Amino acid sequence: MDFLLNGDDPGRTTILFAHGSGAPMDTPWMNTVAENLAGEGFRVARFEFSYMAARRRGGSKRPPAKAETYVPEFLAAIEALPSDGPLIIGGKSMGGRVASLIAQDLFEAGGITGLLCLGFPFHPPKKPDNRRGENLAHITCPTLICQGTRDPFGTREDVETYTLSDAVTLHWMEDGDHDLKPRKRVTGSSLEDHLQALASQTKAWASVCI
Repeated sequence: MDFLLNGDDPGRTTILFAHGSGAPMDTPWMNTVAENLAGEGFRVARFEFSYMAARRRGGSKRPPAKAETYVPEFLAAIEALPSDGPLIIGGKSMGGRVASLIAQDLFEAGGITGLLCLGFPFHPPKKPDNRRGENLAHITCPTLICQGTRDPFGTREDVETYTLSDAVTLHWMEDGDHDLKPRKRVTGSSLEDHLQALASQTKAWASVCI
């Protein structure tokens, strides 16, 4: 399995990070997130699910299968990644959802120390009753979710009605969309501002919870 590594220093807390459903592991967004997290002292490892890796080889560009399909691939990535420090798993959107499906068992077994989700897909756009992530109501693995307040996959108004475990920390990015991007005319902030803030928030959360 191929990994992209940032901050690859021995003993650092590693974040194993998966991409979202429609974009690969090396988009400018993913690069910036990884660089910012590395700047906060983390070792960041990115990998791709098989359908996305196949697209690089000229394969089908069909949408991915259900998130559950990629659980074995995330577990294989954990197994393949050399790591001598604490391990956090997570990802962008679908990648974070796949990680959330395995986090509790891994945490209870001592395999990981936390879960990081950026733009969690709580429901499909315009379908708030089609809930996802119900397991987050009972999870005891320390979990940080950075979510835009106007994310069509789960706005602040939507998510505040959900039951979430006390182990889940929700960090709201004001006016952020599914990529956490705010409207500068509304907030005065840029996407770069939000991506740096999420890295700082991740460091603060990890220092307390991990």
